[in-house]
Amino acid sequence: MREPDRIIRLKTVLARTGLSRSTIYRKIAEGTFPAQLKISSNGTGWHESEVSRWIADPIGWRTKDRFPSSQDQGLKIRTK
Repeated sequence: MREPDRIIRLKTVLARTGLSRSTIYRKIAEGTFPAQLKISSNGTGWHESEVSRWIADPIGWRTKDRFPSSQDQGLKIRTK
C-alpha cells in the first residue's frame, strides 16, 4: 500500500533544496518549481513528492510539467 503524500512547509522546502525564499518564489512565478498549496486561511505548503521530484531532476520537472503537449491541454491544432 502506498503511503499518503505529506505536505511540507517553506522551512523544510528551503532546507531540502538549498534555495533562498526569494528564489523559490521566483521559480514558482517562472513555472520552474512546484507551486504551493493553500492548506488554511493563512498557511501554505508543498506536496513532498513534488519537491522530491524537482530535487531529483529540476530540468526534467520543468519540461514535463511546465510545457505539456497540446493534447494534454485539450487544445486543437489547426491545420490547413
